[in-house]
Amino acid sequence: MTRIKHASTLFLTLGLAAGLAACAPAGSNTEDGEGEAAACSVGISMPTRSLERWINDGEGLKEKLEARNCDVDLQYAEDETDQQISQIQNQIAGGAKILVVAAIDGETLGPTLESAKEQDITVIAYDRLINGTEAVDYYATFDNYQVGQLQGQFIEEELALAEGEGPYNLEPFAGSPDDNNAAFFFAGAWDVLLPYVESGQLVVPSDKSPESNEGWTSIGILGWKSADAQSEMDNRLQSFYTGGEKVDVVLSPNDSLALGIESSLEAAGYTPGTDWPIITGQDADAANVKAMLADRQSMTVWKDTRELGAQVNTMIEAIVAGEDVEVNDTETYNNGVFVVPTYILEPQVVVKDDVQSVLVDSGFVTADDVGL
Repeated sequence: MTRIKHASTLFLTLGLAAGLAACAPAGSNTEDGEGEAAACSVGISMPTRSLERWINDGEGLKEKLEARNCDVDLQYAEDETDQQISQIQNQIAGGAKILVVAAIDGETLGPTLESAKEQDITVIAYDRLINGTEAVDYYATFDNYQVGQLQGQFIEEELALAEGEGPYNLEPFAGSPDDNNAAFFFAGAWDVLLPYVESGQLVVPSDKSPESNEGWTSIGILGWKSADAQSEMDNRLQSFYTGGEKVDVVLSPNDSLALGIESSLEAAGYTPGTDWPIITGQDADAANVKAMLADRQSMTVWKDTRELGAQVNTMIEAIVAGEDVEVNDTETYNNGVFVVPTYILEPQVVVKDDVQSVLVDSGFVTADDVGL
């Protein structure tokens, strides 16, 4: 993965407003010929059922498509790359005309998708870029660099780092090394936080502090597993916080890692409201919203996956009709072969005081889901 530009939030916002259209008509990828409609037969490949967000994404998109009488095959690969490849191959063999793929490993799907391209199947990368192949037509995602920026800026503001406060003890975590998005999350946050590490306002007692964005995989948690994040935090606390030192802030790129980190801190005797550190997150999973309400998690970056599903549904509708597919970014997401036409959505920060007005009132979660 190569990010062509380390875009500022302003630049991306301007890019979003541009509302560019894809260069080629969607109908050019159909077996019936350029500009003609394709059958609405869609294969959806999601990475796992172990994370709440992927269940919501898959089922939500399936429901939207079936409401338009599309034939939909939804599969979950349970974080097994070989299983995802096999499932996609079966969808190709089963006659899918459009594939929506949230890749487990964005580097391994090329040969399978090239087979799809040979059969004029349109491929949409869903929230995770698929790298190293021309056989991906579109990408729909949130601004993942901005996700990290929002996490880093939250820490910066909460600790008044820009005003010179510190030093504070920081423990940074990164996402799964096989997830293309994890690099963007970390880069966005580290571009904010690294200068404070270099100035000494943020101190990393574990020394697990990459010298640049490129070193993020050294602190990545494979598969985004809560248990592995908990084990890693246990090791750091037991090895580097034995003399009365306290963790002041943890950069967690998503909610599943945050849950494990929170369990580790609780086991180590940290108490919400007294010495509990700032902890970031992403996804607004119900368990983490409960954690925010209990002062165990400071924030989450909310990506309203219903909007992402709605956008992909709109893209598929255009493909089926043989119309141009709307994108709003044709510069940012280079998969190592070409720049993939992309539609970017914007994330937002949610804190404890926003739960009712932002998450519950919008219907993203119910009051019962989060204990309100």
